[in-house]
Amino acid sequence: MNANLTVLAITITLGGCAGAYTAPDANAGSAEPIPKPVSAMCDAQAVQEHIGREATQAAGEAVLDQSGARTLRWGPPNSAWTMDYREDRVNIRYDDQMKITAITCG
Repeated sequence: MNANLTVLAITITLGGCAGAYTAPDANAGSAEPIPKPVSAMCDAQAVQEHIGREATQAAGEAVLDQSGARTLRWGPPNSAWTMDYREDRVNIRYDDQMKITAITCG
């Protein structure tokens, strides 16, 4: 019984040492390169006219569409955000009266 537990423990431990699988290059031997994905760049300057307006779903959709961003992050009043920067994200901060106070990218 003790030997079985030892073998199990060793098997589990060594399982973590297995190498990561790398997919073969799908483009190997091909005459045409695979195009890179198009990244959406946020343009906050294009949507500054929304500041002062009500923070609604429709406003968020309009800002997302007009900014060229791929994702939207709402910033409620008195809340903290992570500082990670994403060039394809538009941020909308609003106040207690649900009015948009700032629109930035990142």
